[in-house]
Amino acid sequence: MRPRLPTLLRRTLPPRVWRGLLAANVAAGVVFGGWYLFQPAGRQAEVDRLVTAALARDKRVGFLEVAWDVWQLYYAGSGSGTVAPGDNRIIYGGLPRTQTEGEELRVLVNQGYVVGYSDVLGVARWAAYRVVDLPRIPPAPARPERFTVDRRTAARVEPQVYTGSGYDRGHLAPNFAIATRYGAVAQRETFLMSNIVPQRHGLNAGLWQDLEQRIATSYPARYGEVWVFTGPVLGPAPARLRGRVAVPEAFFKIIVDEQDGRLRTLAFLVPQETSTQADPARYLTTIAEIETRTGLDFLAALEDAAEREVESRRAGRVW
Repeated sequence: MRPRLPTLLRRTLPPRVWRGLLAANVAAGVVFGGWYLFQPAGRQAEVDRLVTAALARDKRVGFLEVAWDVWQLYYAGSGSGTVAPGDNRIIYGGLPRTQTEGEELRVLVNQGYVVGYSDVLGVARWAAYRVVDLPRIPPAPARPERFTVDRRTAARVEPQVYTGSGYDRGHLAPNFAIATRYGAVAQRETFLMSNIVPQRHGLNAGLWQDLEQRIATSYPARYGEVWVFTGPVLGPAPARLRGRVAVPEAFFKIIVDEQDGRLRTLAFLVPQETSTQADPARYLTTIAEIETRTGLDFLAALEDAAEREVESRRAGRVW
């Protein structure tokens, strides 16, 4: 049996170094414990949840992330100090609004997510969903074997439109996060073609999948719940699959966290041609930039000044 890390370090490091590391860890534990004892009950509950998540094997949370989150939540001033009113069960801050003159979007409500669908473009312009933490993330139900035409749409795009196109059938609201939070019926709804966009395989199987896994596991474990907006970025005259389905030039993802009466966001703009091993930090942006690129308006339920503050802020790092 392989020795545990503390035993291995003790065998390989000089005694003085080992004792120094041990003393530093003990001191850090004492400082953190003293800090914890003097925090209000609500903050202690947040820290308890963060530490529990770090000890869980299925939530992708490390102790360095716990320390970072405590700093960000309570000392770094990363939140806006405001929260959105209204019903935030699925969508945070109100329905996204199109600012494109003459554009009409069909709002399609499903059990675990909502989309704003364009029959003219043959794709959704946005999708929104919420992911909550669970004591244990259950296995997802078996993946559905096929995609389905959404007969609520006028476009009624068939799965075969994508065949041989060079593009994956990319999910906006993801299979795994929706399945584990809302069940098998909700999972099948993610395979409606109204939730599907043309996406290059390198992006779909790489950076995009990594972000989806963070949202399904790590972020809810660290923050209790997160809200997500995601969708395609379409140029003024996008190419089309078989003349029907608009092909995005990029994709956006906005993640919203509400903690301790404060609001903070993480926003990405990711080009279609992104390598499998790309670093997501390269694609951090502001919500304001996403709005400029897409012609959509997010978080409209916030007061104007708060909305401007939130949407102009670019996260300093990927959470």
